Amino acid sequence: MLTTVVFDADETLLDLRPAVTGGLMAVLDEMRRRTPVAADVSLAELESDWGAVFGELSAAPVAEIRRAALARSLARAGLNDDHLDEAAALFFARRFALTRPFPDVPTALTALRSRYTLGFATNGNSRAERCGLAGQFAFEVYAHENGVPKKPAPEFYAAVVAAAGVPAAQIVYVGDSWEHDVVAPRRAGLRSVWLNRHGLPRPAGRPPDAEVSTLADLPAALADLPARPSDRVEASIEPGG
Repeated sequence: MLTTVVFDADETLLDLRPAVTGGLMAVLDEMRRRTPVAADVSLAELESDWGAVFGELSAAPVAEIRRAALARSLARAGLNDDHLDEAAALFFARRFALTRPFPDVPTALTALRSRYTLGFATNGNSRAERCGLAGQFAFEVYAHENGVPKKPAPEFYAAVVAAAGVPAAQIVYVGDSWEHDVVAPRRAGLRSVWLNRHGLPRPAGRPPDAEVSTLADLPAALADLPARPSDRVEASIEPGG
């Protein structure tokens, strides 16, 4: 029996891209205020700095990756690490001020809460209480807190199961990443729903338990999930059998 629905954060519940763009624009404006050299630096270059550092730091906390990207951005204008703390504070203040749930989120959470325990589990910086989702979840799991590694490490999903306090088979993980929110949770014994907002082709391999293009469809999709074979066997056994 499904009892618990756990959500990824960024690009699942939270419309992150406009917030990141706003944060980078705030940093770029400050760079241009400090030095005329920054007039030749573009937003696209600041956006590319994340990808330039991510590969080497992919297992690191997301805040650390962002700081490394910002250090690279500052260097484009000849600004050194003496400005990094200020740039990071500016970025995160603007980023959190602009991070809000997608329009389909509030109604979906309200509909689901009457039937399921709801959880929030993320690799990223998005704290529920700072992104318009305070008080929405029974539990929250953040990578790099209490020794929890990032997805897709099995220990991340083990932390989700421990926080939920129910067997993994009673939990469904909902998210936009095929690898992190479909493949890895299924490998850890959870069920999975792929949120495919952009109509991407489904990757090869074992399919998710369900696929939705909007969270408005999630309550119905969960209600229609077929029982796993083990669930059907258990359901067929008479009490005392």
